[in-house]
Amino acid sequence: MSQRKRSKGLGCSQLPDGEDDFIPTQVERRSQEQVNQKVSELVQFLLVKDQKKIPIKRADILKNIIREYRDVYSEIIKRADRTLQEVFGLQLVEIDVKRHMYILINNLPCAEGEHLCGGKEKEKMGLLLVILSFIFMKGNSVKDSALWEFLHQLRVYPGKQHSVFGDVRKLVTEEFVRQKYLETTAIPLTDPPEFKFQWGPRAENETSKKDVLNFVAKMQGKDPKFWASQYSEANKATT
Repeated sequence: MSQRKRSKGLGCSQLPDGEDDFIPTQVERRSQEQVNQKVSELVQFLLVKDQKKIPIKRADILKNIIREYRDVYSEIIKRADRTLQEVFGLQLVEIDVKRHMYILINNLPCAEGEHLCGGKEKEKMGLLLVILSFIFMKGNSVKDSALWEFLHQLRVYPGKQHSVFGDVRKLVTEEFVRQKYLETTAIPLTDPPEFKFQWGPRAENETSKKDVLNFVAKMQGKDPKFWASQYSEANKATT
């Protein structure tokens, strides 16, 4: 997608309030070779953790990689982020400032209308793009019952095993939610319990409402301005 939403990288990231105890009072001097090794280890760690698209915890980075090098934490993070961008076209983005959780997002420009990713996950990401489009066009929030009905119309049945997507309900409510592409919120005082779907932080970072609207317009053969409200919102989001 060409109008990818840009996020501020972590080039100048510092440890947040409450984690000062990770920094020794006497900053130790590290050789460039030592720092380079830690940067390499961190890049590999982030790439492996990101394979399942599950958010990466700062605590895991500190425990598994940084360890006794916490005095140069910011330098290691900054250089790892730069390597990810320059070599892999990925960007480290903090999506939860309270729990200090990160994701890697694709920072490479894509052709208009492409899915969020390629390869063997392309089909799943195609379904995800359709779901994100439906949520946006319906006002950024939809009930689960409305989403299931919509998928039913596409001959994708949540209660049946799909030849490509497998267990569709599990894919949507567990995998996409765990990966932070979607978020669910319980609707109060509903019996049986109902909940609503919204875009998650990974979706917000990896695509844009303008891209999604252009995708919908292309699929329906209409000008994006046909949907005045969505067109206005999409263009505000990119300015």
